Amino acid sequence: MIFSVWAPAAKAVDLVLAERRIALQPAADGYWRTEVEHAQAGDAYRYSVDGGPAFPDPRSRWQPDGVHGSSQVIDVAELRRIRHAEFRPRPLREAVIYELHVGTFTPEGTYAAAQSRLQHLVDLGITHVELMPLATFPGARGWGYDGVDLYAPLPAYGTPADLARLVSECHQRGLAVLIDVVYNHLGPDGNYLASFGPYFTDRVKTPWGEAINFDGPHSDGVRSFVIDNALMWLEDYGFDGLRLDAVHAIFSFEAVHVLEELAVAVRTLGDKLNRSLVLIAESDLNDPRLVHDSVRGGYGLTAHWADDFHHAVHRYLTGETAGYYADFHGLEDIATALRDGYVYQGRYSAHRQRRHGRRPLGVHADQLVICAQNHDQIGNRARGERLSMLLNVPQLKAVAALVLLSPFVPLLFQGEEWGARTPFLYFTDHQDAELGRLVAEGRRNEFSAFAWQAEVPNPQALETFERSKLDWSELTRPEHADLLAWHRRLIGLRFDNLGRTGDAKPSVEFDAAARWLTFTFGGLLAVFNFGAKAQRVPMAPGDWELVLGSVAHDLEATLELPAHGTRIFRRGLRAPP
Repeated sequence: MIFSVWAPAAKAVDLVLAERRIALQPAADGYWRTEVEHAQAGDAYRYSVDGGPAFPDPRSRWQPDGVHGSSQVIDVAELRRIRHAEFRPRPLREAVIYELHVGTFTPEGTYAAAQSRLQHLVDLGITHVELMPLATFPGARGWGYDGVDLYAPLPAYGTPADLARLVSECHQRGLAVLIDVVYNHLGPDGNYLASFGPYFTDRVKTPWGEAINFDGPHSDGVRSFVIDNALMWLEDYGFDGLRLDAVHAIFSFEAVHVLEELAVAVRTLGDKLNRSLVLIAESDLNDPRLVHDSVRGGYGLTAHWADDFHHAVHRYLTGETAGYYADFHGLEDIATALRDGYVYQGRYSAHRQRRHGRRPLGVHADQLVICAQNHDQIGNRARGERLSMLLNVPQLKAVAALVLLSPFVPLLFQGEEWGARTPFLYFTDHQDAELGRLVAEGRRNEFSAFAWQAEVPNPQALETFERSKLDWSELTRPEHADLLAWHRRLIGLRFDNLGRTGDAKPSVEFDAAARWLTFTFGGLLAVFNFGAKAQRVPMAPGDWELVLGSVAHDLEATLELPAHGTRIFRRGLRAPP
């Protein structure tokens, strides 16, 4: 078996096994290698650079004893044997994505337990499951954005083979699987990369830690580290794509941006495996270059998140104006988001105190992922409130229709489909007591201006994590069952409408003062009364048949809707006279 590690400035590197130490030999491009006979899965090892302390392998595939423990050899061939090679995912144009956190999705919080809930997702109409980050981080609970062993899935959720089985089981049920990866920074605890090479740079900063060195000296090795990691998840575990965390904090100033290089590598792998693999960027830049191809000066990613949709809907329905919500004002912004995806297309942003975004020319609807809730928008609130804690049921139904009947790729966050009442809080399990104290203190200070300062949960407390787990028993209650049925019906209507939409944009009409909005897209018409009183709303001309909601009279030029009411119509269902 070959052991290899990148350490371009080292004078000597040793492989440290349980009972012996073996000197590695220098190879090309800053790598050090040695072959060890009889090495096998389960063997523990570390690396020592220039006689220093022995640290885990930067490319460790398994850290069963955590970020400070020894790396362990795994049988990669076993992972590939588990993989369901014949699966072909639906294209993003036909996708409904479901974001979930393995640790809180089920009471057990494991890969194996998640399999027991997959039929729920199939019945709902989900096509793509998106797992929050799995790279090993300190402790047993957390969101995953402070991972330090990017190649090793977190032991608290199960073994690498367990993860491969979860992906395979999803495929068996027709579900594609995406994984959230973090390539803009690493967490502070257990981060030994700098002991091996220049993985980080001090020329730029991220809000979360040192920026990764994608364009300085020796950055070729750093790029290989990240790109190989992406290919590992796709090839060895069978993931169908990656969600790239906060790409606006990935700093790459060379002629070929690292995201473009990553996109080329993923397309090459897809061609090799005869698989359609996707890259979806999280970005708040409103920048079409993310999805434009290289001929147009773009990076060639498959899609990116479009935050303006969420911000416009949340601001309008909750009335919240803090932070970036101050930039959004009313139904006009929701209408723009429904038509274009971007609200800010180069106009002045008071929150940023500058112009923001550009026109989404050449950006197709299936290149924008939109949502009304996700882990950030819920969990970065002090008390982790979902929309189900801020809005009434008719309002939640309206939000669901806006998201699921839009022309863009919709994303739901776990439990959203039934209006879950469990919060999704920010939780951590830092083993370094001082780091844990600083995180908890920082969380309190972040929300010190609010009246409920004393109620901000301690991220380090086990209770904070336990409160964030989904309560599946809610599905037995009529209110939650009704919302679930509403979401299922909307997703079914979305699929039925796919063949009638083409590349056209929705036709949107609204009255900001009266608080009503209608949009027609393909063969569907959605009518909303966002007001607190019943009113008559104009109907778009056409032969419309009610398919979701109820009316007590024949349809006329206007439709009477109750307060916060939503009705969905389909064109051309009536029999000819």
